[in-house]
Amino acid sequence: MFQVLGNRTFFRLFSAQVFSLLGSGLMTVALALIAYELGGDRAGLILGTIFTLKMIAYVGFAPLASALTGKVPLKPLLIGLDLIRVGLAALLPFVDELWQVYLLVFLFQLGSAAFTPAFQSLIPEIVTSEKRYTEALSLSRLAYNLETMFSPVLAGLLLFVLVPSQIFFGTALTFIVSALLVFTCKLPSNIASTGETFGKRLSKGFTIYLRTPRLRGLLSLNIAIALVGSWVLVNSVVYSQNLAGSDAQTFTQLMATYGFGAIVGALSVPRLLRKFEIRGIVLSGAALLGGLPLLIFLELSLAGNLALWGALGFATSVALTPGGLVLTRSAIGNNRPAIFAAQFSLSHGGWLLTYPLAGWLGVVAGLEAALAIMTLGSLCFTAFAFWLWPVDDPLDRLHTHDENVTDHGRGETPEGPRHQAPFSHKHAFYIDDQHPRWEMGK
Repeated sequence: MFQVLGNRTFFRLFSAQVFSLLGSGLMTVALALIAYELGGDRAGLILGTIFTLKMIAYVGFAPLASALTGKVPLKPLLIGLDLIRVGLAALLPFVDELWQVYLLVFLFQLGSAAFTPAFQSLIPEIVTSEKRYTEALSLSRLAYNLETMFSPVLAGLLLFVLVPSQIFFGTALTFIVSALLVFTCKLPSNIASTGETFGKRLSKGFTIYLRTPRLRGLLSLNIAIALVGSWVLVNSVVYSQNLAGSDAQTFTQLMATYGFGAIVGALSVPRLLRKFEIRGIVLSGAALLGGLPLLIFLELSLAGNLALWGALGFATSVALTPGGLVLTRSAIGNNRPAIFAAQFSLSHGGWLLTYPLAGWLGVVAGLEAALAIMTLGSLCFTAFAFWLWPVDDPLDRLHTHDENVTDHGRGETPEGPRHQAPFSHKHAFYIDDQHPRWEMGK
């Protein structure tokens, strides 16, 4: 799986991602601890508000940023966004009011909403082999999972010499390193079309996404994952305090175990993809994620809860990791930045709804009842995804053009205006200007 690291450009970008994620993870842990200091048993509600602000930034700004930056060179864009986040993170230790924390976190996440889709859309252009790209996706998910596992551990070590607010200085340093690594990369120019109007650039990703059946299924799966995942991220800090035999480090142990399980899941995906169809893998992962939380009603010991959190991390990773491959199979190169931005916005829309729901239900109904409600919703959305995503879903599709078109760069037909409608041909089928409807590719 690590052969893709032989690609120097990917290796440097991957390293930049690792440092960027580490900084974000340190900030998340510190915020959780500060939220508990400020709110006590209401820390889940405060942290839920912070996560909600994050999701508002992600959902509302990612497509807009993709459209606005369509003509901006990618390398300066990524470096500039890293440096903006450095400045914002460095300000956080100096605030003394909760509203100031909310404001700076929101601005910080606006930068992330612009950075992440642009970064993700670059990878299939740098790693062109699907086998290697699958490895790249697993490594990318592995980086997310390692951040989940080691950020709490690193934060716990730092707390021996620092107060929680000072951890934000470490966040700023990691983004500086990320910017330096991007600076050393030779990146391709913008792959988005620069001849399109702003309105078309803004809507293109959503149009492709919502007209592609497998992506509609992927969206339903993302909501299913968010329902359980938001409970874990929002309420674990409170739940850990209520466990018999728990102490101040129980929260970090739970989240570290969750991260370890997710690592095992990410490492399993390339092997699973060699044996099973991608649809079955992600649906199975989501179904497992929806069923596992029911074990919490068995009144598990601390060890049992640690095992459960590890299993939840495994299922989450198996369900999420192949998503980039689904996106890459669903859009041609110059449309990928827009579709990655749409995925970023739509998938985080689920988290925007579920983060406050997790915090509110945890306070009003109790942690176990909240998890039961969200688990039921997760299983329903998984079943819906099973229905939306067709079992028969080939990449190459025979389709008919009812209007005259020229060759569209797929290489299967002669160039020039000789394609007089109606005519049929077969190639990798994506929604684009010359293939506006999925039905034509039946």
